[in-house]
Amino acid sequence: MTRNADGSEAPADEEPFLVAASLSGAADAEWARDAAEHVDAALLGGVALDPASRAAARDLVARGRSEFLPADPLAFVADQLDALADAPVRPGVNVRSATPDPIRAVAEVCADRGAVCEVNAHCRQPELRAVGCGESLLREPERLARYVAAAAGTGATTSVKVRAEVPGVDLVAVAERAAAAGADWLHVDAMDAEAVVADLASAVDAAPAGGEADDLADLTLVANNGVRGRETVAEYAGHGADAVSVGRPTEDPPVLARVADAVEEWRAGTLRRREDETGPEPEVRP
Repeated sequence: MTRNADGSEAPADEEPFLVAASLSGAADAEWARDAAEHVDAALLGGVALDPASRAAARDLVARGRSEFLPADPLAFVADQLDALADAPVRPGVNVRSATPDPIRAVAEVCADRGAVCEVNAHCRQPELRAVGCGESLLREPERLARYVAAAAGTGATTSVKVRAEVPGVDLVAVAERAAAAGADWLHVDAMDAEAVVADLASAVDAAPAGGEADDLADLTLVANNGVRGRETVAEYAGHGADAVSVGRPTEDPPVLARVADAVEEWRAGTLRRREDETGPEPEVRP
């Protein structure tokens, strides 16, 4: 097994696990501690790192969105991760940048603390897309690969948060390029196309085994969107996901506990679908 920041055992990536997905302006160390009883990993942020992404984040705040805008983003990330050093959860941080160098710098902070560095290729706000952040990276897989390589080169576990149903984007091709660049996790917001997880899982399963550590065959698929309990966890498990994540339910303890129970059943091999949990998850705020 891998270990959490406090030294306790955490599920290895080959075991089903539960991730608390970043919520913009809300997912800090206190949020992660509150969720730690139920989740295996908690991704803080998203945090804008460079001048362009920070300017976009300020524009978002001006129109009412909650954002993290610390004076020193790297120091903020370090402080937040250090605050979780004794927490029974694996920490990480979702980050945005218009260039790869800040990704490398924050990934070094993560690597030093055994934390996950998640490259945000997910946000769809026009302000962020205009400066080359978030979803725009899905249409530029070579640039995304440079971001991933910058993070992975530090030794940090590297996740890429992506979104389904982006016109003109082939997520399997994106996954292949990200994995070749060193991505460990692909964190997939399935939107209303949950079967995209099955497409990705099929590609991972079909990839040659025994290659380099960064091959597609080693990619861990984390499924996000609409996870509410046994029914939705079982659906994503059936599609071939390795893990699931929750956003808004991290702020709804009964739902979070229900999802955690379902993931525990998944781990134990006793998970069965029930038609008693419905309702889509509102979009997370990465």
